[in-house]
Amino acid sequence: MRVLLTGGYGCIGCWIARQLLERGLPVWIYDLKEDLRRMRQVMDEEQVAQVRFCQGDVTDLPAFRAALEREQISHVVHLAGLQVPICRADPLLGAKVNVLGTLAVFEAVKALGPQIKRLVYASSAAVFGPAEEYSEPSSAGSSGPLPDDAPLRPSTHYGVFKCCNEGNARIYWQDHGLTSIGLRPWTVYGVGRDFGMTSEPTKAIKCVALNRPYHISYGGVQDLQYTGDVAGAFLRCLEAPYQGAGVFNLRGAVVDLPTFRRELCAVAPEAERLITHGDRQLAIAYDLSDERLRQAIGPLPLTDLREGIRQTLSRFRTLLAAGRLDTSDLG
Repeated sequence: MRVLLTGGYGCIGCWIARQLLERGLPVWIYDLKEDLRRMRQVMDEEQVAQVRFCQGDVTDLPAFRAALEREQISHVVHLAGLQVPICRADPLLGAKVNVLGTLAVFEAVKALGPQIKRLVYASSAAVFGPAEEYSEPSSAGSSGPLPDDAPLRPSTHYGVFKCCNEGNARIYWQDHGLTSIGLRPWTVYGVGRDFGMTSEPTKAIKCVALNRPYHISYGGVQDLQYTGDVAGAFLRCLEAPYQGAGVFNLRGAVVDLPTFRRELCAVAPEAERLITHGDRQLAIAYDLSDERLRQAIGPLPLTDLREGIRQTLSRFRTLLAAGRLDTSDLG
C-alpha cells in the first residue's frame, strides 16, 4: 500500500502518517508547502524524516495526477481543505479549495483507473444542523443517535461545501463506478489539533501542561474524538473491502463541557483552577450514530475520554520538558 495524503500536514494527516509509518508503510504528503511543525509534535524526528513530500496545489488537476502517477500511489486520503474561520471570511476561497480541490482529486483518481485501489476523504459533522432541528424521530423510526442519512442542514459555508463533496462522491460512483468513503469527524482532540472552531479542548489540555489559565469559549454538548482513533478509522477505511460511495458518521465520547472539564481535572487536579468554559452550544447535532460504519468496515478504535486526555497531556508535558512544545496557537 502506497498512500498519499492531501493536506497531510494537518492534525489528522500527521496521525495517519504516524500510524502508516508504524506499520512500515511508505507515505507521501501532497501540499502547497512542507510544514513539519505539527509532525514534530506528533512523532519523533526519525519518523518525520521518512515522510516524503510532493509540492502542489490540490486544485491543480494535472499536477496532482502527475504526482499520483510518478509515485505509483495506490491509496489516497483526501484531507486538504479550509476550515470554518477561513470559509466564513472568504467563501470564494473556501469553495475553491474545499469543492474544486475535491473534484480535482476525484477526477485524478478516475483517470488513473485501477492504479488507485481506494479513496477516502474527510467530510465533517458540520453537514448537520443544530441538535434541536433533529428532535423528531429519526429516519430509522425511533429517536436516538442520528443515522448517516439524517437530513443535512449545515449552518456554515464549510458545512455546505462538505455536503457538496458528499453529493459529488455519490455521482462519481453512479456515473463511473468510483468507490470512495467519506468520514465525518466532530471535535477531534489530541496533540497537533491547534486550529479550527473545535480546537479549544486541546488548547485547554496544553495550557494545563503549561500551568496557564484557559477559557473554552463555548459550552454545551459535543462529540470528542481522540486523534489516534480518527486516524485509525481512516486507515481501516483504506484497507477494508468496500464498494460504493459511503459517507459515515464518526463517534467518540458524547459529553458536555462540564464533563470534559471533570475528566481533565481527574487527570490533572490543577485544571480546577486553570480551565473554565462558556455555555454556548455549537450549532451542530452531536449525537451521531456510527453503526453503519462499523457494519461496513468492522471494529473501530475507541479510546476512553480520560485516557485520551491523559495521553495528550503526557505528550504535551514531554514536549515541554524537551523545549519542543509549540505554543503558537495560544496567542
